Amino acid sequence: MSDRTKITLRPAIGSDAAAIAKVMRAALNSFDWMPVIHTPAEDLAFIRDILLPRQQATVAEAGSEIVGFIAVSGDWVEQLYLDPAWTGQGIGSRLLIDATATLPVVKLHCFQANTGARRFYERHGFRAEAFGDGTTNEEGLPDILCVRRC
Repeated sequence: MSDRTKITLRPAIGSDAAAIAKVMRAALNSFDWMPVIHTPAEDLAFIRDILLPRQQATVAEAGSEIVGFIAVSGDWVEQLYLDPAWTGQGIGSRLLIDATATLPVVKLHCFQANTGARRFYERHGFRAEAFGDGTTNEEGLPDILCVRRC
C-alpha cells in the first residue's frame, strides 16, 4: 500500500482551519465555471469562525496532509471538498459515508454545472428533489437540492 492510499479520517480541530481553507480553494479553483467571490483570507475566516465552531467537520489525512473534508450541520452536508490531486480514490465516499451513516435523511445543495459531484451523489443514493435558478446562493449559479432517504 502506498502512502497515497493510507487515508485517515478524524474530527477537524481549530488548528486545521488554514489547511481546510486551502483544500476548499483548490477544489473551487479546479472548476472553470465557478466564479471566484472570496479571497483566501475570507475563506480562512469562514472555516475558522463559522464552519469549525458550528458544524461537525471531519478531515481526511494522507500522512500529516489534509487532502479533503466534510462538514455536516444537522441533516445537511454543508461542504465536501477534496484536493483535486486526490479525487477518484474513494476519499469522498469515505467522508460522506462516515459523516452521514446514522442520518435517516441527508440533504445537500449541488451546483447543476458540477456534473462530477452530481454523479458522485447519485451513486450514494441522493436524488434531485428541486432545481434552483441561483437566486438563493451567493455564487448566483443554478443548483439542485439533493436528498438521500434511508
